[in-house]
Amino acid sequence: MVARVLIIGGYGNFGSHIARSLKDDADIRLLIGGRSAEKARSFAGSLDAFHSTEGHALDIDGDLAASFARIAPDIVVHTTGPFQRQDHRVARACINQGCHYLDLADAREFVATIDRLDAEARAKGLLVVSGASSVPCLTAAVIDAYLPAFAQLEAVDYGISAAQHTNRGLATTSAVLSYVGKPMTMLRDGKMKTVHGWEDTHAEHYPGLGWRLFGNCDIPDLTLFPKRYPTLKSMRFAAGHELHLLHIGTRMLGALVRLRLIRSLDNHAEALLRFALLFDRFGSGRSGFHMILSGTGRDGKPLERRLALIARSGHGPYIPCMPAILMARRLAKGEVPQPGAMPCIDLIDLDTYLAALQGLDISIIRDTLYA
Repeated sequence: MVARVLIIGGYGNFGSHIARSLKDDADIRLLIGGRSAEKARSFAGSLDAFHSTEGHALDIDGDLAASFARIAPDIVVHTTGPFQRQDHRVARACINQGCHYLDLADAREFVATIDRLDAEARAKGLLVVSGASSVPCLTAAVIDAYLPAFAQLEAVDYGISAAQHTNRGLATTSAVLSYVGKPMTMLRDGKMKTVHGWEDTHAEHYPGLGWRLFGNCDIPDLTLFPKRYPTLKSMRFAAGHELHLLHIGTRMLGALVRLRLIRSLDNHAEALLRFALLFDRFGSGRSGFHMILSGTGRDGKPLERRLALIARSGHGPYIPCMPAILMARRLAKGEVPQPGAMPCIDLIDLDTYLAALQGLDISIIRDTLYA
């Protein structure tokens, strides 16, 4: 049986990457959903997929029950952010419809509280997964792969540096700007302490990319990981622009938010996105991800492990899209893990994740080779 896979936001940045990755799968019929029926049908028609595709008008703020009854999906992949402004109504509608649910959410509370739907999902034998993206799926997979080498894992320091030429959407921009200058909590020195978005500016060096700047970002890991890895004493997750000028500019705007001279930068997302695009001529299609784990090794000595991903040719967005792609394929084949509602942890291991990136212009650099 061919599974009907509906991608909400299917003609957008992340949705289109997922659609192009799934279009040749014989087990999947793609359904492209979005607010514009014309854009959905146009993109669906351009895919040249294994099975005929469909485009559908769909508004997540509208009557989802009626929309899902009309479209009849078996699996829904929700890519339409910003998730910081959403509740779990799309996931609930999927449970009521009787279809599996995946999303690419990176909103801290949204992902960390998806298990509130666990009993409902289990009762219907459905899988409801939030955060099927870089965080927390990839980040947890990295820690789990390296954890056996540690007697005690004490700190994780990691981040994502976006390429200037990434096809940035308004929703993604709004999501990032929503916490710039705003207070958030991170695990520092064994306690949850208040920090502010885009502060704690620091630099990391990537082979082939050079130095990139980073600042604090709010993600689900900051809630999930202290409980999952109880020996952790410190965590830092950060993100940054490829261009130092844009990064520093965002940092300065964040200071205005912290001083309450600006209420929130996401209210100005459209204008700031247009401004950032003016600098594309100075950037590239190269992005990076790094993760540094430190603690005590089995021999009692200090131990550090590193992993970095360097994406070129604009292939960076495939990294956060990969968990949704892999899970959609598994569900389409009828391979359903134990049903329930959960963050995307323990569903994809690191080897499987990295193997899925083969064929893309993405380099994987481990441990001592990362310098």
